[in-house]
Amino acid sequence: MTSQPTGVGRQWAEQLLPQIKADYSLPQLKHRPAFENRNGVLVCQRCQQVATAQLPDGRHYCRQCLVFGRLVEGDHLFYVPAQAVTLNGAKTAKLTWTGQLTDLQTEAAQQICDVIQTQQTHVLTAVTGAGKTEMLFPGIALAMQNGQRVCIAAPRIDVCLELYPRIQAAFEHQTIMLLYGGQTAPYKDAALVICTTHQLLNFYQAFDVLIVDEVDAFPFQDNPVLAAGVKQAVRPQSALIYLTATPTKVIQQAVQTGAMTTSELPLRYHGYLLPEPNCRPLRGWQQQLSRQRLPKRFLQDCRRCLAQQRLLIFVPRVADLQPVQQVLTAWLPDVALLTVHAQDPDRLAKVAAFRAESVQVLITTTIMERGVTFQNVGVLVLGADHRIFKTATLVQIAGRAGRQKAHPDNPVYFYYQDYTLAIQRACRQIRHQNQKGRRLKCDV
Repeated sequence: MTSQPTGVGRQWAEQLLPQIKADYSLPQLKHRPAFENRNGVLVCQRCQQVATAQLPDGRHYCRQCLVFGRLVEGDHLFYVPAQAVTLNGAKTAKLTWTGQLTDLQTEAAQQICDVIQTQQTHVLTAVTGAGKTEMLFPGIALAMQNGQRVCIAAPRIDVCLELYPRIQAAFEHQTIMLLYGGQTAPYKDAALVICTTHQLLNFYQAFDVLIVDEVDAFPFQDNPVLAAGVKQAVRPQSALIYLTATPTKVIQQAVQTGAMTTSELPLRYHGYLLPEPNCRPLRGWQQQLSRQRLPKRFLQDCRRCLAQQRLLIFVPRVADLQPVQQVLTAWLPDVALLTVHAQDPDRLAKVAAFRAESVQVLITTTIMERGVTFQNVGVLVLGADHRIFKTATLVQIAGRAGRQKAHPDNPVYFYYQDYTLAIQRACRQIRHQNQKGRRLKCDV
């Protein structure tokens, strides 16, 4: 017995089709060649990359998007056209969010609505904590009330998991599908989809509105496979909206050439400026850590900050997590501490515990650099001069502090042995945004 719904706008590799047909009712199933020959070169039609790998029989296959089902020379991609099925409930979508946008947020939200109506490509550059998600609500409601299908995609699972309950609360009566790798819940058609950018490769001309959050983040930035997934997932006539606090050079060039429109919000929703980092030289901390010690200056800062807020401590390597936790546990025996990293099997539970405030200190890698909001946290970056901490990374990390109106001045500390260009540029960028914010407050 086949189950509903129908897989509108989804696409599958030919080898997966028997199982897909067993699980779904697929009206008006269509197909197209999996590869296109461009001047003697085979280009995968799912990820738009050149297929160079070969099977023993000589046929080419695409290695770049293999995780979504192998595509072999001669295969087809099967899909259900988005226009083949009308999704129930889209036009009755009602915004149930009861909050209120500021004047500046309202202006940015209206620009998003205009972009959706005129089907443009647009980038909203807003500082961390500006309330980008809330600014999307009117546009999402407008699109769905017009019978359009909307997707919000983000590079990281943590961001999607943060977005989902907020979007669901804003549209209480709307079915929302959450998609990410390793998910066990069955797929259901929905007028509103939240997914990782990898999941976009499972769609073909499916969305009238696609919103890509954190476009400057790994693994989306400079990833041609994921960029191809974005272009493939939208309908020929559609609105494409990028969100970022730190626009990439590619986006800046697109704006300069007129390839996309832009709007900017350099002020947080609560009207306070961004916390500016305190830069502190910290010599030999790694050598001390190898002896189960840390500089007293860092430890004293931790203790002082904990008197006012909880702490989010960033370290450059997974190998640093456990030693730092051991030192802090000895120094702060009455404080609950956890560590977390991308491959941690308990990652989601640990983040939830920190969000619930049952943990006072979370020691983390860059996995927590963006897309997550915690109440009243100070931010410390140990080894901020490590190559993993690029300019945009440091700006995003600093943006975890001061996100609530009740605690706008949470401290940010960058500890380093060498004052790198990335640290210098991050501090300069934050100061520059604050200068814009001050001018904007004066104008308002």
